[in-house]
Formats: sequence, structure tokens, C-alpha cells
Amino acid sequence: MNRRPPLRLLAAAFVVAALAAAGAVAQHFRLFERGWFAVAQWRQGAEWQARALWLPDYDVVVEGRPIPGVENVSALTYDPDRKTLFTVTNQNGELIELSLDGAILRRIALAGFGDTEAVEYIRRGTYVISDERRQRLFEVRVDDATRSLDAAASRHLSLAIGRSGNLGFEGLAWDPDGQRLFVAKEKPVRIYEIRGFPEATADFAVDVADDPKRDRGLFVRDVSSLQYDRRTGHLLALSDESRLVVELDTRGRPISTLSLSRGHHGLKESVPQAEGVALDEAGTLYLVSEPNLFYVFRKRRVPAGAAAAPAAAMPYSRTA
Repeated sequence: MNRRPPLRLLAAAFVVAALAAAGAVAQHFRLFERGWFAVAQWRQGAEWQARALWLPDYDVVVEGRPIPGVENVSALTYDPDRKTLFTVTNQNGELIELSLDGAILRRIALAGFGDTEAVEYIRRGTYVISDERRQRLFEVRVDDATRSLDAAASRHLSLAIGRSGNLGFEGLAWDPDGQRLFVAKEKPVRIYEIRGFPEATADFAVDVADDPKRDRGLFVRDVSSLQYDRRTGHLLALSDESRLVVELDTRGRPISTLSLSRGHHGLKESVPQAEGVALDEAGTLYLVSEPNLFYVFRKRRVPAGAAAAPAAAMPYSRTA
């Protein structure tokens, strides 16, 4: 004779399944890490605010302005010498110079660079462009006369770190004081630090390191762009899927966030697919989103004495 399981066993099985599903969802959206961050920010926010960019104080002043004639913008960097921005496209292969209000100033054709996903200002006239799929970093030179760039004529560094197709190198950031190039892997989230490229050391050795503890503490589902703030020594990580910009302090701890969802920071609509973030010397944040949208965020108030001297380098753990 077949007997049906007791109702309490069915109920217990249902509860276990529900808890497992809830745990999986919480892990997917990094809810435990975000909850811990919320508690830490509540307890230490006043201390952090005094020595941070402090993203909660930013509001949007230019929202979703289309960049005409451009598709699939990917990445953004600020050039302090030219007082302009540069972005790359990953379809038709272009390096595009933009004004600070998002107008196109010129288009530079790219040949042989592969799947270009990031560009970063290094020093006057020198940038690094990344090839996401093949994990290559190219050093390129740009001046007023530049109208095209050929990868074959560019010094480059090839890496092979946890290759995963189209989930490779998505973001770059340069620390001019520590001579470090931060390179973000989209998924799983990793931030590598490279010394010796593009600024070569005396023996031309290249050192690649990471900080697993810092990366585990990031409560975002992906990283699409990075930005280093020289005044505070902090790193900004942009996440498209989590619709967040996260500020990391010199110890790699998340200390503030800027939500890119509708209703936050004055946004009337959510940023659809954030791909690049840049910061100028005044602390203004610029952001681009696929397919061709441009945003500007400014701090609504700047506390007296907020500007800080360059901080100590962010510690990291070396990898073999």
C-alpha cells in the first residue's frame, strides 16, 4: 500500500527548497555583502566621508545625452592635458575624442586591435587600449594630427589570466604615483595590478598582482570600468549589471556607492548599460552607456578641506 509523505515532511522539504532558492538569489545579487556594507557605512560613514570622494553627494547634471553617429561606446578616460574625454567603440573600431559635454571632436580609426573594451590616459599623448578577448594591452601615442592607429605599430603586452571569451578585460585605471595599471576582469570579478607596463622598469620586468580579499568584498556582479582618484588614492569600480559605481579606499574596502537606477541621484531613468567612467581634476564624474548615451554627475557640495594629498598605495597580494 502506497503511503503519502506526512504533511510536515512536505512542508519541511518546501521550506528547505525555498531557503536554498533564496540563498542562491542572495548570492547571485551579492545581497549578504551589500547588507554588510550598509551596516558598515551606517557605523563609519562620517569617518569615511571626510577622506573620500563620497559618491552619495553626487547628482546627475547631464542625463542620457545621445552621442550622434556612435554605437557601442565602451570605456571612458579623461585627458587632463587636452581637457577632453576619450572613448572606444568595440564594433567598428574607433577611438573617439569627446568634449566635456559629450560632443564628438574627432574620430580615430583603429586597425588590428581586436575587441576594444577600454582606454586609459597614461601621460601626455600616451594611452593604453585593451583587447578584451585576447587579453592584450596596447600602448598608443596620440597627437593633434592622429587620424588612425595600427596595432602592429604599437608596443603591447599579452596576458592569459583565466580566459573566458567575452568576459575578459573590461576596465583600466592608471595610478601615476604608484606606477600601477589596474586591469578589471568582467566575470568573475577580478582587479589586477600591473607594474612595468606601459611605464617600463629598469630591467623591463612586468609584475602582475591581485588582491583576492578586496575582490571578494566587492558586492557587484560584474565590473565594466575603473577609475583611479589621485587625490584620495581611491579606486572607482563601475558595474553595469549591478547599476552601481563603488568607491574603494586604499585598503580595498567599499566605502561609498552611486546608484545608476531611476530615482537615485536625480536620475529620471536607469542607466541602461554603463560601460565607462572617468573623473576630472575637479571631481566631476563622466559616464557613458551603450549604445551611445552620455552622463555627467557633480557633487552637490564640497566640504571644506575635502581635497586630500595622494594616499599610500593600495596593498595587494602577489600571485605566482
